[in-house]
Amino acid sequence: QVQLVESGGGLVQAGGSLRLSCAASGTFSIYDMGWYRQAPGKEREFVAAISWRGSGTRYADSVKGRFTISRDNARNTVYLQMNSLKSEDTAIYYCNTDNVRWPWGQGTQVTVFS
Repeated sequence: QVQLVESGGGLVQAGGSLRLSCAASGTFSIYDMGWYRQAPGKEREFVAAISWRGSGTRYADSVKGRFTISRDNARNTVYLQMNSLKSEDTAIYYCNTDNVRWPWGQGTQVTVFS
């Protein structure tokens, strides 16, 4: 069973940047991967996805142009570079396969203050 460990979250002022990482314990390189987030009182939502080779990406409209997803298959790690952060980006961020194949990790908290 693959385990996912997200890290890199924190407290940041609006307009700032953070880089999230997600490390997978098992077979990783053959799967399209995604980042998701869950804000307080809301359902978990899709943020970004990347193909298994890293050649294709897609984003939620709310983060397009501000967030960049990338991956390093040699390190079994997927990243989310978040720039121009807004208060509405405050959430717990999770990674998983593009079709949510694995158990969720603990996530990493991102809090954006004005």
